[in-house]
Amino acid sequence: MIERIDRLPEPQHDALTVAFGLRAGSAPDRFLVGLAVLSLLADAAEERPLLCVVDDAQWLDGVSAQSLALVARRLLAERVALVFAARTAPGASGHDPWTALREVEVGGLRDEDARALLDSVVPGRLDESVQGRLIAETRGNPLALLELTRGLSTAELAGGFGRPDARPLTSQIEQVFVRRIEALPDAAQRLLLAAAAEPVGDVPLLRRAAAQLEIGADAEGEAEEAGLIEFGARVRFRHPLVRSAVYRAADPGDRRSVHRALAEATAPEFDSDRRAWHRAHAAVEADEAVAGDLERSAGRAQVRGAAAAAAFLRRATELTPDPVTRVTRAVAAAQASFVAGAPEVALELLAAAETHPLDRAQQARLAHLRAQIVFARRRGGEALPLLLDAAARLEGVDGAQARDTYLEALGAAVFAGRLGGRVGVREVAEAAVSAPRGCRRSR
Repeated sequence: MIERIDRLPEPQHDALTVAFGLRAGSAPDRFLVGLAVLSLLADAAEERPLLCVVDDAQWLDGVSAQSLALVARRLLAERVALVFAARTAPGASGHDPWTALREVEVGGLRDEDARALLDSVVPGRLDESVQGRLIAETRGNPLALLELTRGLSTAELAGGFGRPDARPLTSQIEQVFVRRIEALPDAAQRLLLAAAAEPVGDVPLLRRAAAQLEIGADAEGEAEEAGLIEFGARVRFRHPLVRSAVYRAADPGDRRSVHRALAEATAPEFDSDRRAWHRAHAAVEADEAVAGDLERSAGRAQVRGAAAAAAFLRRATELTPDPVTRVTRAVAAAQASFVAGAPEVALELLAAAETHPLDRAQQARLAHLRAQIVFARRRGGEALPLLLDAAARLEGVDGAQARDTYLEALGAAVFAGRLGGRVGVREVAEAAVSAPRGCRRSR
């Protein structure tokens, strides 16, 4: 490009140099700059068609904007296309240099396209109510959808059964929202917190919870006037980060109060699982009644996917007072977390389970799950001895599972052998054949 500029006639060369040094300002200068740029582009397009994209056109200085607009209006037979992209209407204030240019407004994706995009990037099952809330709050912006889902846990995506405070409040944008939130009256702040804790945007539910919290009707208007939330067919935060900023910045006691009110406002016959979830996050101490409800919810949550079940079981483990029952639930939560694609969480749960006394069966099943996680993460020969050890432990506990584990070990041996590892495939096969048959479990 520099060589092409140097080949321009002297008047155009000087005008172009001055303009892009941000020193030109008169109409003749702008006209000369426009002609120079037009000549430059036409010259380049003689070799092949040329596409010029000017991004963030709203930030162009006046001289550059008017010069480029002049070029765009005079492109006739040249094989040149000029595209200007601006976040806001370029002529929102002052003179509009883009008048007479064709304008195409790029809006958000249609709902069906946004859902297709989410389905293509989210592993596992995505809860429909959570999906609808994400699309509403991002206005179908594809980049926002991709970035927001990247920051959410599988449990949050599976049904909203996650906590928005799982990550630290570090975003500058979130900090700006926190300052705006703190400027609101207390009632409006508590209403925003209740909306943040209710993951699907159910307006009647939120209003019932607000009544439980003795929040007056004025709070809705105050929150809306602050530009933070909208109350329509569903509750919709003006920006997805407002939800996390509200929840993370809140006092833990206030969060528990809000979850308690949401639990009371949720009819058990309508959504017992969500009611159990809110009760669990309102609890301060271990509570077997709440933990039992969560365990039962975990069984029903399988339709939402393993991630939702894992979230229920993990919280149930935290609230279980009996050490023996806590170990059983921890292993079940680890298994569900592993299936949901969260091996690190599964290993944390197994480590917590190992801090309590384990019976023979629990030790065997814990060893089996740990070996499965190691194989899934690394696919190497290091999982083989772990699988063999787990299979040997299971022989006296569950013969059928022991044989299945030997077969898993055989698969690991074959796989590692293909990678060039030194493994005893024959020895593993002989161990599998000699293992007790046990009772075959019904499928």
